[in-house]
Amino acid sequence: MLRTRIAFLSRVTALVRKFSNTGYDSELRNAHDELEEDGCSGAMWGSSAGFGNLCKGLPRFNLPTVPDPAAFLRLHTDDRADPSCRIKIQHGTTTLAFRFRGGVIVAVDSRATAGSYIASGTVRKVIEINKFLLGTMAGGAADCQYWETYLGMQCRLYELRNRERISVAAASKYLANLVYSYKGMGLSMGTMICGWDKTGPAVYYVDNDGTRLKGDLFSVGSGSTFAYGVLDQGYHWDLTDSEAQELGRRSIYAAGHRDAFSGNTINLYHIKEDGWKFIGNYDVTKMHYDGPGDIPGATGGGYGYDVRTSSSTVVVP
Repeated sequence: MLRTRIAFLSRVTALVRKFSNTGYDSELRNAHDELEEDGCSGAMWGSSAGFGNLCKGLPRFNLPTVPDPAAFLRLHTDDRADPSCRIKIQHGTTTLAFRFRGGVIVAVDSRATAGSYIASGTVRKVIEINKFLLGTMAGGAADCQYWETYLGMQCRLYELRNRERISVAAASKYLANLVYSYKGMGLSMGTMICGWDKTGPAVYYVDNDGTRLKGDLFSVGSGSTFAYGVLDQGYHWDLTDSEAQELGRRSIYAAGHRDAFSGNTINLYHIKEDGWKFIGNYDVTKMHYDGPGDIPGATGGGYGYDVRTSSSTVVVP
C-alpha cells in the first residue's frame, strides 16, 4: 500500500513539474527528462566519437532560470532603448571597405577589447568567405565569427546547387535575412560583405537589426569617425591600386592612433576580378614613426604629426 502511494505521488509530482510552467527552459528540461528516462546521459553528448553519436534527441543547454531568456536579455542589456540598463555592452574596432575602378579595398585593425581591457592584439577581423568574398567583423566577435562562417557554408552550397558563384548582393541578403530572424535577441554585428561578381566590385553593409545598405564606402566601429575623415579627403573612383591601398592603410592608422579601442596592427586586402589578395600586415606604432616602408604609392617618413612637422619653423612674435 505504501509503495503504491509513493509511486502515485511521484507521478503527480512529475506531471505538475511538466505542466506548471511554460517557456524555453521548461520545455528543454522536460525533453531532457524524457531522454534521461530512455537511458541518454549527459556523458553521451560529450563523447569523443562525435556530437550526439551515442544518443538521439536534444543536447543539454544551460539556460537562465527565467521564463523568456530573450526578454530578460532585452530588459537588462543595452539595446538602445534603455540607457539606464544594468549591463553595458562596450564595443571597439575600426573596419573599412570601399570600391573603386580597380576593385575593393578592405582594411581592418586587429585589437579586441573587453571594456577598457585589451583582450587581444592579433584578431583577424576579415572573414575569408570564399576566394571572391570577404566579410568584416565589428561588434561581438563571437557573433560575427559564427554567422559569417555559416554564411560561407551556405555560399558553398549555393555553388554546388547552381554551378556558379553566388553574387555579393545575394550573399549579403542571405546574411541580413538570417540575423533579422534573431532581431532583439542580443546579437551584436556590424559587418561589410565585399566581393567581385558579374556586376563588378560591390560592397554591402549588414548589421544585427537586418539593415542592408549598398554603397561605395563604409567604415564601421568606434574609430570609424577618424577613418572617415581620411577617407572622405582622399577617396575618388579613379584611384590607382597603390593609391587605394595607401588610403586604406592611412585611414586605419588614423583610427588606431586616435581611438583607444582600435590599433595594434592593420590587415589590408585587395579584391580584384580574379579574387582577393592579402596585401600585408602593418604595425600602427611603426607606421607612426617610420611609415609603411618602401611601398609604391606610400608617402616617405612616418605618419605621425611630429614627423610631418619636424622641418617646420614656428615664429613667435
